[in-house]
Amino acid sequence: MEEKEREILEGLKTAMEAELTGHNFYKNAAKNMDDDRAKAALSEMAEEEMAHFNYLRHQYKSILETSHYDFTKELIKDSRGKEENPIFSEVIKSRVKDCHYEVSVLTIGMKLELDAIHYYQACAKKAESEEAKLFYRNLARWEQRHYDAFDQALNALKEEYWEANNFVPMI
Repeated sequence: MEEKEREILEGLKTAMEAELTGHNFYKNAAKNMDDDRAKAALSEMAEEEMAHFNYLRHQYKSILETSHYDFTKELIKDSRGKEENPIFSEVIKSRVKDCHYEVSVLTIGMKLELDAIHYYQACAKKAESEEAKLFYRNLARWEQRHYDAFDQALNALKEEYWEANNFVPMI
């Protein structure tokens, strides 16, 4: 096996580990949510992370067996739309003072997704073929959609959450 193939396989293993981490985080976070919409959104994200894992595993196997990516298999499409708060229902605002867990989930989720975005962007820069570059850019875009959903949800809660918990700076 060539050094370049070993490097690609190591990169795919790192990406698979990150997708499994995301899957487990979102799955466990969903179990602890009272908000039905949050539970559904996080469960869906967990499923998407597992789909990414399976896609990356397929690519890993292809590189191992043929020394090439298999781009005949497509990454699943994101079905979520652009809602004002794609994670939580409006009910969350009625108990915003006590939504510490929810805010923590959003913050950690954003960090996981941002790390994945940066990783895939770096892989795209290092990739030699245009197909591989596109493959990694598509993964980065997918993770960007997750990041954006968390960002929207956090922004929808942030000011009210800070005010309810007296996090507003003193003048």
